Amino acid sequence: MPQLWQPSLDERYTLADPKDLARDISARRRELGDRLIILGHHYQVDEVVRHADFLGDSLKLSQLAAERVAAQGCEFVVFCGVHFMAETADLLTPDDVSVILPDLSAGCSMADMADYEDAIDAWEALHEELAAQGWRGRIVPVTYVNSTAAIKAFVGDRGGAVCTSGNAKRIFEWALEGGATPLEPGEDVKVLFLPDQHLGRNTAASFGMEVARETCLYDPRRARKGERLGGATPEQLRESRAILWAGHCSVHKLFRAEHCDEARASEIRILVHPECDKSVVDKSDLAGSTEFILKTIREAPAGSRWAIGTEVHLVQRVAREAAERGVHVRILSDCQCLCTTMYRIDEPHLLWVLDNLSQGKVVNRVRVHPEAREPALLAVRRMLDLSPAGAPPAAVRAG
Repeated sequence: MPQLWQPSLDERYTLADPKDLARDISARRRELGDRLIILGHHYQVDEVVRHADFLGDSLKLSQLAAERVAAQGCEFVVFCGVHFMAETADLLTPDDVSVILPDLSAGCSMADMADYEDAIDAWEALHEELAAQGWRGRIVPVTYVNSTAAIKAFVGDRGGAVCTSGNAKRIFEWALEGGATPLEPGEDVKVLFLPDQHLGRNTAASFGMEVARETCLYDPRRARKGERLGGATPEQLRESRAILWAGHCSVHKLFRAEHCDEARASEIRILVHPECDKSVVDKSDLAGSTEFILKTIREAPAGSRWAIGTEVHLVQRVAREAAERGVHVRILSDCQCLCTTMYRIDEPHLLWVLDNLSQGKVVNRVRVHPEAREPALLAVRRMLDLSPAGAPPAAVRAG
């Protein structure tokens, strides 16, 4: 998805004193009352998080938005995150609720690496090649929640599901069992995992797959240049149980194996997100979702020392909290590992959308196209149906 156009803000916002911005945001929130809920993603800066009603990861915040809409009848959900997160919130809330992204240019480079038309081309090419080889089986697509609604719809239409970093193994297992349609006797299955190759590769390895032989990489950029299988060979495709899309997170790719070696030399435990390269995950002590990282540090004993491989604003917030309990936390790499698109959400843009709401005008509403809505929601619902019953949203009240 190309970057959406975001109008420039008036100097009233761009040149305002931070104290005035914070004061006016609080005033607008009071005016709008229960009509409004503000959601803040873990990767947001503290100046934005302090205005959020709830802080959490993308899917859990969307689920929470749906719950709060039903409970308090709010009309507006302001999602301080990135575009695909607002789309997911739009999927899970009623049509008459406006989901708003403060800055429309806040996209996700990983989500943008999987284009709907490229996915269609890949689907056709992979099936044509496997049919020519006499393969009898089915490809089940799985997409990471960090994807566009169009890709979620692509997956939903083809018997697949969405996953998160926390439940990727469960959804991967479901896909290997045939996905929405159980396997017939003698039928084979391959998983097409979009858009994050690293989460896909790390999840495949957790099943004991020999990733060098039982996974292959489909790169849509190479496919556009004439390589029909996106750089994979017919032999690699035949042997693979998982076909990985050549996408990645621009933040987590910055962590490298040598960072783990440096931390290990200082006798620090290593905790990373599974969007990191497999070489990093293999050298870590623990790997898991954002919520897993938070839970691990909050339960860590006093005196323990940790290096965490994930977005810097999250790590800084966790480090401050942990220090109060005598737990030392630092980021795994000294590089500036921040989500630059998330960073586009700031107090000036937040105040701008709230000012407009207080005047009866909705700006920056994010709406999933009607043709994509049903299949995309189906892919999300399949995942939720496979999630533990009664699991509460992993989001906390901010402040």
